[in-house]
Amino acid sequence: MSDTTASTPDRRTFLKRAALTGAGAALWPTAASAQEPPEFSSDGPVVVASGNGEAAVEQALSVLGDGGSALDAVIDGVNIVERDPDDITVGYGGVPNADGTVQLEAGVMEGRTHRAGAVAVLEDIAVPSQVARMVMERTDHVRLVGEGAKKFALMHGFEPRDLLTERARKIWVRWRETLSENDDYLPPDSLKDESLGAQLRQVQRHYGTIHCSALAPSGDISAVTTTSGLFYKIPGRVADTSVVGAGLYADNDVGAAGSTGRGEANLKNLSSYLIVERMREGDTPEEACLFACRRIAENTVVPRLRTDQGTPNFNVRFYAVRKDGLAGGAQMRGEGEMVVGDADGVRRVTVPGLFAEGD
Repeated sequence: MSDTTASTPDRRTFLKRAALTGAGAALWPTAASAQEPPEFSSDGPVVVASGNGEAAVEQALSVLGDGGSALDAVIDGVNIVERDPDDITVGYGGVPNADGTVQLEAGVMEGRTHRAGAVAVLEDIAVPSQVARMVMERTDHVRLVGEGAKKFALMHGFEPRDLLTERARKIWVRWRETLSENDDYLPPDSLKDESLGAQLRQVQRHYGTIHCSALAPSGDISAVTTTSGLFYKIPGRVADTSVVGAGLYADNDVGAAGSTGRGEANLKNLSSYLIVERMREGDTPEEACLFACRRIAENTVVPRLRTDQGTPNFNVRFYAVRKDGLAGGAQMRGEGEMVVGDADGVRRVTVPGLFAEGD
C-alpha cells in the first residue's frame, strides 16, 4: 500500500514551490504583476515615499534641486513628518507604548558607501532620523538603542523635549481604560457603549512609519525609515525600521527599498534587502515588492496570523526605486498608495496588493 501522506506537500511547501516555479498566478490572483509599470521620468532626481510622505517628497526634491545629497534630501524630507504632531505614527505626537512613553526608531543608509546608522527605543528626541545619521557618521557602530542612544544624541547637541502630545496621551488613556473589564481603570463611557469600541478601532487602524528613498542626479541613492512604532507596544520593542535589510536598504548599483506595516513579519524575512536583490536580478520595483510579499505569505504559518483562507491577516507595504529611475511598490492586502516625485512632479501612485482585502 502506498504512503500518500508522505508524498503530499504541506501548504507552506506548496506555496514556496509555486512562487519559485512561476505558478503563483493561481495562488495570488490579485497581484498586478501582469500590468504595465507606470511611466516615470529619469531625467533628474526621483524620490519615493510611503503614503504619508507627500510633504517629505516635495522637500526632498527641493533639497536635490539645490544640489543637496540624496541623504540630505530624504532626512530633511522625513523631518517634516517627525516634527508634525498631527501624524500620530511618527516622531513628536506618536502614540506611546503600553506605559505611556513615546519611544522612537529610525534607520538611514547610503547607497554609495553602504554606510548605515540607526537608533531604537529612543526617548525625548523628536528627530530620530538625524540621530541615526549621526550614528552612521560619528561612530564605528550601526545602531544605538535606549538610554545609550539618548545620551549619544544629547552629547551631539540634540534638544530633549516631551514627545507625548495631549492628543496622543488621550488616545493612550482611552486604550488603557478600555483594555480590560477586569482591572480598576474605568473610561468615562459605559464599557458596553458601542461608539467607544468604534472609536478605539478607528485609532488602531492607523499604521505607523514613514519611508523615503531618493535617487540624486549624481546617481547616488539613500534611504531612511522612521517611526514611533506599534501603538501600545511592549516597552523596549524594536521594530524592523532600524534594521538594515528589513526596514530599509540602499545600493547605488541597484536601487533602494523600504517598508511600513507589520514590522515583525518584515524582520523575519529581511524584505528590503530581498527587494534590492530581486531588482539586481532584473525585477521591476513592483515585481520585487510583490516577491517580498509572497515570501512573507509563504513563511506566515502561525494560525493567529492567518485568515480563514490561510492568507496573512496583517498588512505590510513596500516601496522601491531602481537606479534607472523606475519606481514601484506593493502591499500584502488590498490596493494602496505611494508617493513619487520626479521631473513630472509629485503624485500619488497606486500599488497592488498580493491579496484582495477580503481574501
